[in-house]
Amino acid sequence: MENALVEQLKTALELGDVQATAFRDELTLIVPRERILDVLAYLRDQHHFEMLTDETCVDYYPREPRFGILYQLNSLSRNVRVRVKVMLSEHDPRIPSAVPIYRNANWLEREIYDLFGIIFEGHPDLRRLLLPADFQGHPLRKEFPATVEENAFTFNRARIDAQKPYATE
Repeated sequence: MENALVEQLKTALELGDVQATAFRDELTLIVPRERILDVLAYLRDQHHFEMLTDETCVDYYPREPRFGILYQLNSLSRNVRVRVKVMLSEHDPRIPSAVPIYRNANWLEREIYDLFGIIFEGHPDLRRLLLPADFQGHPLRKEFPATVEENAFTFNRARIDAQKPYATE
C-alpha cells in the first residue's frame, strides 16, 4: 500500500521530491512546504484520509532545517494511518494553514504557534492559545531557558516562600 500511495501521489501532483519511510507499518511522507495543502487535499479526497487526528511540531535544534510539522491522518473507512511531515527552517518558520482542508487544525495550529512560534499563513485566528498574550518567547523551543522550582511541602514551605519574589515586598 505504501509504495502505491507514494507513486500515485507523485504522479497525480507531479511531486518528484517527496520522500517516504515506513516504520512499524506506518507510512511517513516528507513533502515540501509549498505543496502541503495539495498533498493534504489529495490524501483527503482521493485516498479517504478524512480525519486529521493530530498536528504537532518537533524542534530538531541544532539541526537545520530545525522544525518538523507533522500531520497525523487517519482513514476511518479503511483503518489506515499516514503521517505527513514538512521541514521548516529556523530562519523562515512559515507554512500554509491546513484549516481550509481540515477544520480541526484551527486549535492545533494555534497551539503550535503559541509554543513554537511557527507562523501559519492564512490561519483565520492565529493568536496565543495557552499562554498570556504578553508572554515573551515560545517555551517548547529548545533554546528557551528551563527553570526548576522545588515542590513545596510542609517541611520546606517556609524556606521556599522566603525565596519567592513576593517575599521581599
